[in-house]
Formats: sequence, structure tokens, C-alpha cells
Amino acid sequence: MATLALYARQAMLVGYIFIGIALGPWGLALMSEQDAPRIKDIAHIGIVFLLFLLGLNLKPGNLLHMLGKTTGLTLLSSLLFAVVGFLVGLAFGYNSLDSLIIGTAMMFSSTILGLKLLPTTVLHHKHAGEIIVSVLLLQDLLAILVLLMLKGGSSEHHLLTSILMSIFSLPLLIAFAWGFSRYVLLPLIQRFSKIQEYIFLTAIGWCLGLAALAEAFKLSHEIGAFIGGVVLATSPIALFIAESLKPLRDFFLVMFFFTLGAGLNLHSMPDIILPASCLAGLMLVLKPYVFRWLLVRFNEPPQLSLEMGYRLGQISEFSLLIAVLAWDLNIISDNASYLIQVATVLTFIVSSYLIVMRYPTPVAVSDALRRD
Repeated sequence: MATLALYARQAMLVGYIFIGIALGPWGLALMSEQDAPRIKDIAHIGIVFLLFLLGLNLKPGNLLHMLGKTTGLTLLSSLLFAVVGFLVGLAFGYNSLDSLIIGTAMMFSSTILGLKLLPTTVLHHKHAGEIIVSVLLLQDLLAILVLLMLKGGSSEHHLLTSILMSIFSLPLLIAFAWGFSRYVLLPLIQRFSKIQEYIFLTAIGWCLGLAALAEAFKLSHEIGAFIGGVVLATSPIALFIAESLKPLRDFFLVMFFFTLGAGLNLHSMPDIILPASCLAGLMLVLKPYVFRWLLVRFNEPPQLSLEMGYRLGQISEFSLLIAVLAWDLNIISDNASYLIQVATVLTFIVSSYLIVMRYPTPVAVSDALRRD
């Protein structure tokens, strides 16, 4: 499937989605519905590693500077996309609550797609990479807040408690990560730096351990992994860790996109394909040019702004999490949840094609555009 995707000038992740559809419960059923949750748990590790490696390449000072610069841009764009999604939901006959969740899911761009198709040189050393990363991080924080609100349900006390716990837990987690890395982890790494296997295992343990600790603190695995990477970013060993974990990250991301395809209910497709196509089309058209318009007003060059807009021009994997969680909690209807999921996959496919064909990426079919 990866070979077919490349011949079709698609990113390979599109092949992974289609093989998931073909082999999943709604295709040839080689993977049953009972298998899906276990495979999803395995696939989620890919996102955790992705955020850990992202943190490894962001020094704390640079990160704070860029987050301050892009906060207004992120909030304005998210509000606009939410309004468009809400209106589309109402236009196709969904109730107000369904439409509100649909609109909320439209606020975010894909962290996986945005970073996976960004050349390493741009991600680490160029201004455009810093802006894209900071926008995606702010969107991820908004998405985590939305997930907390959904988990809070109808109980205002429970919702307020969850949000307050997260607000107080975040600085505690950062303080622990910084102290442990400085006084325990980095001295151990320096002492045994010549034993590469030890460094590899220690990095995995630190990433997954801090992700688990973040979950215990009522935060997300992704936030914990990202913090774990950031506190190591100033260490000379950070680059070696990032390079050694890339293959592991890529394997689990393959699993993520496979499970995404396998989770699509093909039986519901006739009911939602028209609204999903309209919603996906609007996001694919609006997002690049809304980001371009906002970035130009934040003093970015027009051409570079349009490229960043295209790289942020899809719906997010966090939208999938919101759709599934809201459905599990009986907050939205089956069709509204599938609408979000199908629209997200459609934007993944089209957006990856547009980026691969127009801009430098590590998976470009053209030699001229291939950048690792």
C-alpha cells in the first residue's frame, strides 16, 4: 500500500489509512472490533514519541518566545474555524450540541501531518518551523482543555475540579521533570554516554515514564512526553536521542494511521459522505488562506505565510479523539461522530497530497522537493 501511495503521489500515511480500511472490521474484517482498542493503545505511543522528539528540538527560551508571538493568531483562527464548523453542522440538520462539537473539532490542525511532512532542517533551524510548531502546541493545549471539559460531563463541580487539577498539576510536573533530569537523569547519561544501548533505553523510559506521570496528574500523555523532551533539549545528547528514536516513532505512527482507517464505519458512509465532503472541502480551502491572512498581519512574508497555511490546512487527530470521546459519553449522535472522523480523513488525504506536490517534504515523490 505504501508503494501504491507513492505511485499515486500521495504521502505513505494515506496508504496506511487505506490498508486499515481494507483490513478493518468494516472491510475484510481481518481485524475485529474487539482487537481495535488494543491496537489503538499501541498506536497512541507513536504520538507520544512524536511529541517527545519535538520537545528535544525546542530549547525552553525559544519555545516561550514563539508561544507568546503566536497566541493571538492561534486563538483567532481557532474561533473562526469553530464558527464555520458549527454553521455547517446546523445547515445539514444536526442539533445545536452536535454542531457545537463539530465546530470545536474543526479548530485544530494535525500535529502528526504537520510535523511528519516538515523537513528536519525547517523543523529545527528555520523560522517557519518554529511558528508551525508553536501554533500546533497551542492548539494541542486547547484540545486537551476541550477533552477535559467533555470528561467533566454535565457535573459542573467535576468539570471545575478537573480543570483546576490540571492547572495546578502542570507546574508541578514541569518542576519534577526539570529537577529529576538535572540531578539524576543527565548525570547518569553523562556517566554512561559511551554505551548507546543504555542511552536508547533510558530515553524510552524517560519519555514513557513522564507520559504516564502526566496522565496520573490529570494531564495528557502527550503533554508529559513533550515536557520530558524540552527539559533535555539543552543537553548535548539530545540530538543523538532524537536520531535514535526516529525509527521507533515512525513504526508506531504507521500503526496510528492504520487504526484510523480501520475505525471508519463504512456502513454509515452513505448518510454522512455529503456533509463530510462539504466540511472537509471548506476546511481545505479556508485554513490555508485564513492562516496566510493572519500571518501576513503578524508581519510574515505572504508566500511563506501561504506555505505555512497549507501545512496547517487540515483537521487534527485530536478532532478524532474529541469525536470518539463525545460519542462514548453519549454527548453527540453516531452520525455526528462519524462525520468528524470521515471529514478528518478526507483532509488528511487531500492536504498530504497538496503538501507533497508543492513543498519540500521528507516523503516527496519528486527528487527536487525531497528534504529529510
